[in-house]
Amino acid sequence: MEKVIEVKGLSFGYGERLILEDLDFSVEKGDFVGIIGPNGSGKSTFVKLLLNNIKPLRGGIKILGQNIEKFNGWNKIGYVSQKANAFNTSFPATVEEVVSANLFSKVGLFKRVKNEHKNLVYDALKTVGMEEYKDKLIGNLSGGQQQRVFIARVLVSEPEIMFLDEPTVGIDVQTEGALYCLLGKLNSEIGITIVMISHDIGAITVHANKIACMSNKKIIINENTREFANSSLRGVYGYDVNLHAHRHFCENCCMKEGN
Repeated sequence: MEKVIEVKGLSFGYGERLILEDLDFSVEKGDFVGIIGPNGSGKSTFVKLLLNNIKPLRGGIKILGQNIEKFNGWNKIGYVSQKANAFNTSFPATVEEVVSANLFSKVGLFKRVKNEHKNLVYDALKTVGMEEYKDKLIGNLSGGQQQRVFIARVLVSEPEIMFLDEPTVGIDVQTEGALYCLLGKLNSEIGITIVMISHDIGAITVHANKIACMSNKKIIINENTREFANSSLRGVYGYDVNLHAHRHFCENCCMKEGN
């Protein structure tokens, strides 16, 4: 399979304090990769490096076959942040305006949006089930609805890779399940490669096809979720994590010694 992300010998830190050290990592086209790990393990920092928002101390990154320093296809890369659902009711933009704001790569800055571009916006909103809300103020939507709008905002640029930083934070379980189903559809039906940071081990191991666990400055697991052993997580979290799947969802049971 074609590798769309390749990382070799990647290290990053501030001053003498290393946060990530000598990481190797790869993502193949069509993967749905979940990145998990304890708080402070460097998950968000790693994604910032992959987005070229910060520079590594050493090591190399390739995106879609190009060295990241020379990569010129950022319109093919989408990003949904953890804070995408932080708008309040006083924010004056409509759903359609928020999504249209990401059309600059197709329309150009300060150019009028044409009907063909409005169709792209409508199609993106329809894909995420939010087309009926296009004239609503973004601040009047629920957290889950806002996240869907921001995924639509990414979709109008027709990305090949989508990064998400804990998009389910602050939303209820039912909405979280619907969001995972949407991401699965984007991955399996449209073919978007997804790299997602998650704190929910149970959900991400059900929906992703590969898992990368970050701990102690390293990625210590990068394997197919079908082969994902419960015992593998002990080295990450310091205690056993047993995953029990049934027809509704996946439960996490953290088994501490003596219990």
